[in-house]
Amino acid sequence: MSAVKNISIVLAIAAAAVLPTVWPNPYYIHLMVVIGIYAILLLGLDIVVGYVGEVSLGHAALFGIGSYTAGVLHFQLAVPFLLAVPASIAVTGLFGAILALPALRVNGPYLAMVTLAFGTIIQILINEMTFLTNGPLGLSVRKPIWFGHQITGTDYYYIVLVALVLALFVVQRILKSHLGRAFEALHDSPIASDCMGVSVYAYKVYAFVLSAGMAGLAGSLFTYSEEYISPNTYNFELTILFLLAVIMGGRKTRTGPILGAIIVVMLPNVLSDIDLFRKISIGIAVITVMYAAYAITARIRSVRQLTLPLIVTISLAVSGFFISDISEHRLTIFGVMILFVVYYLPNGIMGFVRSIVVRFRPQWIHRHVQILEHGDKQHIWAVPDHPVTSNGFLLEARNIVMQFGGLKALNDVNLQIKKGSVHGLIGPNGSGKSTTMNVLTGIYSPTAGEIEFNGKIITGTTPSSIAGEGIARTFQNVQLFGEMTAIENVLVGLHHTFRHSLIDVVFQTPRCRKEKNSAEVRAASLLQFVGLADLANEEARNLPYGKQRLLEIARALALNPSLLLLDEPAAGLTAPDIKELISMIEKIRSHGITVILIEHHMDVVMSICDTVTVLDFGQKIAEGTPAAVQSDEKVIEAYLGGSAKTA
Repeated sequence: MSAVKNISIVLAIAAAAVLPTVWPNPYYIHLMVVIGIYAILLLGLDIVVGYVGEVSLGHAALFGIGSYTAGVLHFQLAVPFLLAVPASIAVTGLFGAILALPALRVNGPYLAMVTLAFGTIIQILINEMTFLTNGPLGLSVRKPIWFGHQITGTDYYYIVLVALVLALFVVQRILKSHLGRAFEALHDSPIASDCMGVSVYAYKVYAFVLSAGMAGLAGSLFTYSEEYISPNTYNFELTILFLLAVIMGGRKTRTGPILGAIIVVMLPNVLSDIDLFRKISIGIAVITVMYAAYAITARIRSVRQLTLPLIVTISLAVSGFFISDISEHRLTIFGVMILFVVYYLPNGIMGFVRSIVVRFRPQWIHRHVQILEHGDKQHIWAVPDHPVTSNGFLLEARNIVMQFGGLKALNDVNLQIKKGSVHGLIGPNGSGKSTTMNVLTGIYSPTAGEIEFNGKIITGTTPSSIAGEGIARTFQNVQLFGEMTAIENVLVGLHHTFRHSLIDVVFQTPRCRKEKNSAEVRAASLLQFVGLADLANEEARNLPYGKQRLLEIARALALNPSLLLLDEPAAGLTAPDIKELISMIEKIRSHGITVILIEHHMDVVMSICDTVTVLDFGQKIAEGTPAAVQSDEKVIEAYLGGSAKTA
């Protein structure tokens, strides 16, 4: 598959290189230059939108900052092209960080509004700072002169093509590394990411800076392409166009942004030529009919699901023969086509194509299979020999209060966890068990009290910091990274083992390759340990619920923890799987890992726990050996609603 992929890439670059000879018209060459420039920006935008899952409405402004940095340096200081372009990348990356630092403290529509406000402010500043930007009059820039040769439109096409290929190369390496997995994890489950040591806030800023740098590169190239820039170019409509291009092309692909750029640049021009529109609309209708026939026959889609898409595409093709002047209907048709793609192809055109390819060639998505044969079955972890607390416990929670408004979910709770033990935490629903887990792992900062772990106070620190200290957890409601494979989920847990830099990732240095190979072997070993080796390349969201539980345990163990918190791990497991789980917890303890276990299956708790703590209405009502707790009158009353004698 790698050889086929490499050949395809070479052929695609070769085809792009000969396009100016096929279409030598300067107008078409200029359109191809704009497509290449937009594709570079969209590759960066996909990091934020496709991987991190945040909607940014400020990328037109970042594009403008890159353009005006190059324009001002050329116009005011006569800085040459080869210095102005890197300067644009650096300046725009800085503005990306400025935008991200406050913006990423909010989410969803609030983030979109902040980035929109940023875009508006930048456009106003460009317009008003006449001493620097020449205001509404804009800036005129000439294409560079190299070695006495004035760069022509065709020459510049090849410059943009080289920049696009380099951008593809860099983005591909970043997104296929531990950095790309971290970005993708943020999209699927920010809480789980934080608890795996991947700081949500830090990596969102990282993603914004990388994306802004790409926008800066695109903007600087745009300046020399157009040879004139003005503030009105970088408006809100351009931002919407960029977002639509990413969505239509397909997120989380390298070809998607390129296809999206082709669509948004070429489609308005296609809709200006009635003959070309007729040919393309007929082609789309034929493809839709063929897919509908296949999908109905293979029972992938129902007739009802495909009726409206068929009607729309066929109507679009037929309408071309009743329209004599398409310019009057161009915007309407453009809007209908965009809505069609967005609604019926939620993963974009390339996402749709990929789903068909995967269906016919599932072996294409097999990754990391070979390393499963080399997993170290005997020695998966090396638990650090941490000091205990001053009282001799691995973890001690003292007088913990967790208050939500007027409700105390935890009220003066004390916990003392012995090193090397399995400590059960039980109680009726709503007793505060999961709240305790969230407090211990930093998701909640306690209202009062303190937590000491390994002789260090960790109260109020972030989940990612606590994970780095050696506390790992699973969740009551499974929090996997659904669009990632099983082995990629575990590799996110191994994120802390990667010490190489962005430069190492881009150039694939020996240090980078060594750490990557080591992590893959450890991930394979952990999957073998929980019995998921055969499902290593299956997307997590496709696993049965019980298998997802086991994958969460493997991912948590990847942190190399000294304390593992299991929140109802037996939920959804069959009786034989529960027996296997008990055996697994015993093996985990045998590796020196201390376990806190929340569980409603009392047979699991009583058979494996050394100590059991019972919570009820946020208060500790009993603690001791399983046998002692089981016969405690307060425990019986909490579970059964009556006294021990009545019970």
